[in-house]
Amino acid sequence: MTTAAAPRPAPGPRVLADVVATSRVRDVLLVVGGAGLVALASQIAIPLGFTPVPLSLGTFAVLVVGAALGPARATASLALFLLAGVAGVGWFADGHAGWQFASFGYILGYVLAAALVGRLASRGADRTPLATVGLMLAGGAVVYAAGVPWLMAFLGVDLPTALGLGVVPFLIGDAIKAVVAAVLLPGTWALVRRFRP
Repeated sequence: MTTAAAPRPAPGPRVLADVVATSRVRDVLLVVGGAGLVALASQIAIPLGFTPVPLSLGTFAVLVVGAALGPARATASLALFLLAGVAGVGWFADGHAGWQFASFGYILGYVLAAALVGRLASRGADRTPLATVGLMLAGGAVVYAAGVPWLMAFLGVDLPTALGLGVVPFLIGDAIKAVVAAVLLPGTWALVRRFRP
């Protein structure tokens, strides 16, 4: 007599976007919606008189979209944001479009950061506050890693000057955004666990 193996339980959602049933139409809407959310957040920008890099909520939106959508959808979403902006849609910070401006390197970093954050989130890095802080800091570092070299080349400045213009003024804001995400993302997962059948 043989016994049948017990069926494995269905795996839970890997990222927040997976909580709702998957379909191609839904994925397209998530990709477009993610690009739109980043564009909207990018318009909440404060120009700083001493640097050509504005203070905006765009990076925060990129990292949240990355965590919520997962690597494939988030990468597609930020690639759409990038390509539409380069093609002339003025939805980068301060209404910029194209690629010939000092902070464009950060936008290139958005695509890479969304992919990384999406990958880490799909492995559970957005489920606890401490892991979420690490997730946000890793994503932010990727944005800086792309943005600073572009800033150096565009302005013709050295690395210490570029760090002073494009990283140091934003570190306190990055810490605040990481704390907000450490409440928002794990809190959303707690609600999902509570109400999902």
